[in-house]
Amino acid sequence: MAGAIALGGVFLIGTLWYWLVEGWSWEDAAYMTVITLATVGYGETHPLGSRGRLFTIALILLGVVNIGYIVNRFTEAIIQGYFQEGIRLQQQRRLMESLTEHYIICGFSRTGRQIAKEFRAEDAPFVVIDADMESVQRAQTEGYTAYQGDATLDDTLLKVGIERAICIVAALPSDAENLYIVLSAKTLNSGIRVIARASTEEALQKLRRGGADEVISPYITGGKRMAAAALRPQVLDFVDGILTGADRQLYMEEFLLDPAFCPFVGQSLQKARLRSQSGALVLAIRRLDGTLIGGPTGDTVLMSGDRLIGMGTAEQLRSLNQILGPIGSQKLRRPKNS
Repeated sequence: MAGAIALGGVFLIGTLWYWLVEGWSWEDAAYMTVITLATVGYGETHPLGSRGRLFTIALILLGVVNIGYIVNRFTEAIIQGYFQEGIRLQQQRRLMESLTEHYIICGFSRTGRQIAKEFRAEDAPFVVIDADMESVQRAQTEGYTAYQGDATLDDTLLKVGIERAICIVAALPSDAENLYIVLSAKTLNSGIRVIARASTEEALQKLRRGGADEVISPYITGGKRMAAAALRPQVLDFVDGILTGADRQLYMEEFLLDPAFCPFVGQSLQKARLRSQSGALVLAIRRLDGTLIGGPTGDTVLMSGDRLIGMGTAEQLRSLNQILGPIGSQKLRRPKNS
């Protein structure tokens, strides 16, 4: 911009000189200035004296300097843009390759943004995928790791490390696209947990048949929560307070009992003394066959593959995590740090 302004100034000075000092017409003055600045080698429009030739020499030098400056800046901008884009892509590729045991959010619409907020509150590693560049830029502006691409394509999912991810959330507005994501995710990583968004009852059933581990309908869930808020407001406030938000005092977490790491498999809750050792409360136990035991008693026996649902402070849950897997089982999800 500065170079163009300077060149325009030199052109104006040259034109005024030939017009006022040499007494030429505007057309001849402008023409002489242009061919001088362009150094095309044409002859003089009208004969010049010594003073006019000295000015023309100065005009040529000013033109060469300004044009050289403009060309240099233009070339620099192109080269820097090229290399910066290359560096950005290389950094993004390295970041994606470093992700492991992470979560993938497909779609950064209103639903995706809320999911990202909750994941950030839990310090859970995640990456956002969206085909829209503006959505990707918005996610990056908010500090999230984001990748621009079509989440329904295998290549896109592979680039965000789906084979190393532990969960993928299909939160696109289209049920058909979410079904594609479910099928692709399960094909690329059979052990990944898949959560899908559904707009209709029919889509909900198809997504489940497609392999989704959990299907959420915002309309059904929203209706249930509104009914609960009307009928049991205090209960809903309590549950919300331990499930979401970054400023919680109590948390809920689930723990997988692996006999290779957990020393209490085969023992009763009373003998394991989990409450007295950690301070965390075991609210429920989900058996491997899907049976849910709510409010387990001291006589309830812990079995291989059980998922314990515990409640407590962050410190209590970390303590429970260490008790259930003292040698550092990678299958136990770490509670959020305070």
